[in-house]
Amino acid sequence: MPQRAGYADPPPRRRDWRAPMNASLLAAAFWVLAATFVAMLPMRRQYAPGMALLVAAPVLIVWLGHDFGWFWSLAGVLAFVSMFRNPLRHVLRRAGGREVRK
Repeated sequence: MPQRAGYADPPPRRRDWRAPMNASLLAAAFWVLAATFVAMLPMRRQYAPGMALLVAAPVLIVWLGHDFGWFWSLAGVLAFVSMFRNPLRHVLRRAGGREVRK
């Protein structure tokens, strides 16, 4: 089709910002909301859901790393260790055979 005088080609279409969210990112967002809810529970009721979150986190981190790259996996690992430093310290002490403080 011939161009009319004085008209340039239309600009290239940009990617739609409303594209569907990646499943791993959606799962990670729900994990964060669940962790926030569990943190608001009384301490005696945090154990079971906290352990489920503790087990699910490495799976989510690997999944995010697979979808978005190693940098985001590293960021996820650092955030995970920061959030769960006391439970992880307890598990490492028990695994090492050292005394666990009560």
